Amino acid sequence: MKKILLFIGALLFSTLFYDKSIGLNLFLFSLVTIVVLFANNKEDFKSKRTLLYSSLYLATGLAVFFHDSLLSIIANFVAFFTLIGLLSEHKSSIYVNWLNGFYTTIAGWFHRNFSLNETTQAVEPKRDIDYAHWAKLIFVPAVIVILFILLYQNGNPVFNNLIDKIDFSFINLQWLLLAGLGYYLLSNIHKPIEVEPATELDLQTGNTLEKTNKFSIPKLKQENQLGNILISLLNILIVIFLITDITFILTNMDIRASLFSSQVHSGINALIASIVIAIIILLYVFRGDLNFYKENSTLKRLAFTWIMLNVMLVLTIAIKNGQYIYYFGLTYKRIGVLVYLTLAVTGLITTLVKIDKIKNIWYLLRLNTKAAFVVLVVASMVNWDYHITNYNFNYAKSMDFNYLIELSNNNTLLLKEKIDNIPMGSDSIQKIEEKYNRYVYELSTNSWQELQYDNLKIDTK
Repeated sequence: MKKILLFIGALLFSTLFYDKSIGLNLFLFSLVTIVVLFANNKEDFKSKRTLLYSSLYLATGLAVFFHDSLLSIIANFVAFFTLIGLLSEHKSSIYVNWLNGFYTTIAGWFHRNFSLNETTQAVEPKRDIDYAHWAKLIFVPAVIVILFILLYQNGNPVFNNLIDKIDFSFINLQWLLLAGLGYYLLSNIHKPIEVEPATELDLQTGNTLEKTNKFSIPKLKQENQLGNILISLLNILIVIFLITDITFILTNMDIRASLFSSQVHSGINALIASIVIAIIILLYVFRGDLNFYKENSTLKRLAFTWIMLNVMLVLTIAIKNGQYIYYFGLTYKRIGVLVYLTLAVTGLITTLVKIDKIKNIWYLLRLNTKAAFVVLVVASMVNWDYHITNYNFNYAKSMDFNYLIELSNNNTLLLKEKIDNIPMGSDSIQKIEEKYNRYVYELSTNSWQELQYDNLKIDTK
């Protein structure tokens, strides 16, 4: 029954994707994937974590249907690898899930059907299937039958005419090859596997630091003194920077775009440098036994202060970026700044928790990669082109109209609506009309596999 399910899934895979662009088909394949995984891993689907990751995977597929963006497609692939990796080992970190998911997708069938002989260190096929015998059963009779057909054609004109009337043009070799690829993919993932060295190491590595055997009070005292001096100076430096930065914001509320751009970009560079250096220094200072030194309370308070000052630096950059958006509109780069700031604050807070709760670097890696995954999935749910266009028309003091035209088709219908609601020049109207007509034609030529949400909106008009 499970083999039949894989075969049906392979046929659906080719039906959905052969000679088709991405649309409804990616969401439908996500459903097929969930069905195949559930049929072969029913116990795993009793876990709330599996249900959550399955829901996120389906949500990213649905996002592709609603707004066919590159970000939503990438999120769907990442969610796919995450779910496959989770089924291979529930307790592993999310970055190990990605590794296991990718490995399973590429080589799962080979991993399950070929084993490593520990004695000879040679790869040997498992004995439950005799592939050589099956190859003989298929190819030897086929070759001999074809040979005799060729011989009989020359010996009998009636038989020759009969063979000539056989038409195999209905067979689409490319479609069959894609179906074969689909079968191979589903065969790989139906029983997810794990990369044993990486997974085992991850499971054996905890989040908490342990005191080492080299615990030395004199050395720790010196390290504590050095840390106090260094982080105190860095606190003073960032305070001076924040004072000048806040002064700039309060005294320059209405400035030129070029100056604003320079300030935001330089601020981001300073932020990147300060956060990276902050985390590296804090990880080095609190890398080991100093966490257990009884006289480190002052150092910890200085570290916490530095982290909070870095959070304030993030806020000043966010304010400047917000002013930039208010005056000159939304763009992907400005949204990217906000996403980076969100991840930066997450990194700073997890670093604070790491120091306070005496965690190790693996704790930071596990928590921050999970945060990055959540941000990716949430961001893929948003039709950014639509919201960029809507904001810039309704709220921005000035905007780059050509930038909106160059965005994907996700804002085309909104641009068409703006022609009737907002006064525009003839050149702008012409560009919108050209983009709209191209998009409507593209939607009208979509097959059912390529359907998008905008197909439904156009049909209802």
